[in-house]
Amino acid sequence: MAAPDRPAPEPATDPWSEADAVLARVVPPRFPDRTFPVTRFGARGDGLTDCTLALRRAVVACHTAGGGRVTVPPGVFLTAPVRLLSHVELHLEEGATLRFSQDPARYLPPVLTRFQGVECYGYSPLVYAIDERDIAVTGRGVLDGQADEEHWWPWSGQAEFGWLPGIRHQEEDWPQLWRQAEDGDPVERRVYADGRRFRPNFIEFQRCRGVLVEGVTIIRSPMWEIHPVLCSNVLVQDVTIDSIGPNNDGIDPESCRDVVIRRCDITAGDDCIAIKSGREADGRRVATPSENIVIEDCALRHRYGAVTLGSDMTGGIRNVYVRRCRIGGPGLYFGLYIKTNSVRGGFAENIHLADLTVTNLTKEFITCDFHRGEGDTGAFPPRVGSISVSRATVDRARRAVLARGYEHAPIRELRLEDCRFGRLTDADVVECVDGFVREKVTGGFGGR
Repeated sequence: MAAPDRPAPEPATDPWSEADAVLARVVPPRFPDRTFPVTRFGARGDGLTDCTLALRRAVVACHTAGGGRVTVPPGVFLTAPVRLLSHVELHLEEGATLRFSQDPARYLPPVLTRFQGVECYGYSPLVYAIDERDIAVTGRGVLDGQADEEHWWPWSGQAEFGWLPGIRHQEEDWPQLWRQAEDGDPVERRVYADGRRFRPNFIEFQRCRGVLVEGVTIIRSPMWEIHPVLCSNVLVQDVTIDSIGPNNDGIDPESCRDVVIRRCDITAGDDCIAIKSGREADGRRVATPSENIVIEDCALRHRYGAVTLGSDMTGGIRNVYVRRCRIGGPGLYFGLYIKTNSVRGGFAENIHLADLTVTNLTKEFITCDFHRGEGDTGAFPPRVGSISVSRATVDRARRAVLARGYEHAPIRELRLEDCRFGRLTDADVVECVDGFVREKVTGGFGGR
């Protein structure tokens, strides 16, 4: 049963001072004042010419010269995957569109990636880098993945996105990858491309330091939109995401350190911002948390969680600060969504949200239910605690809070302070929570 409301210990440090310290550390990479227009290397923005080789030559020339800016002028430029190298900024001018091939064969050979938190070799992400330093995608242009009900999305296995009986889909390949990870098979033996059905993410940077994604608009992604993995010093700002396909998460930092996400406008087909750290055996093998993450001044509109921790969070998540965000829409489920159980395990600690304006949610403002999914059937009970929400206004939701821990592993220290709730249709559900505190909380179900 829920612990009675009672004062909880004040945090030893001010979380917002910690957030400001992250902001001070995360600075955008700087690039030499050299420009490499893709048109100089043979690209044509006529919507007909394949510009893959021209883009590749421009990136290599820029990198070889010691770095600079690869520019894409107004026009529609067709391309296969773009691979960035150290000290290269890919800059899309206003009116420029990079339109990516719909042919899976163009995304070979396989590269190191993660699918649902498990390392493997798969189709190349549309924009990719690995083991690079100081890289960027910037500008006022558009990145168009061209995914639709005939390309990429049917691989989800969901009829609403074009899947039909007889079409091979990801759930046919997933059990084998999961088993390989559980058995500890080397990552080099986990090859899932060329006929397999794991969709690539749009922008994915692996093991990079000094990452900037700024200003661009991303549409029609095969899967997740922006996915830094094992990266540090990551800044994503002023980005617009409008892609409501299957599993089309907006921004998913995974096993990353020192990340700032600000002034982004996200309409996603899954979680808007989902912080991750690997899944189950593979997450324990890599054992790298996501930590020191600031999210501020974003508009999070659609579809599942506005800010989600998990469900691939076996490596743990800590020190997350969310402030001044606008959340809600007719198709958005949750505000803060923490997804784990005793199969996924991991931890989520030192999570703070403040100054939120929430219009409409179809489900809970805050939900953390250890009984979701596989429930309490595993050997890795999660550790979740030190969560605070302050100065939030919620106009409409099903509940303010659904929090259910385990008797043997309760959620610890969940605090709501100075929050105002409008219409709530159901009462809170709070079970196995040690230290549930409500201070200056008004409105909500039953007129509280």
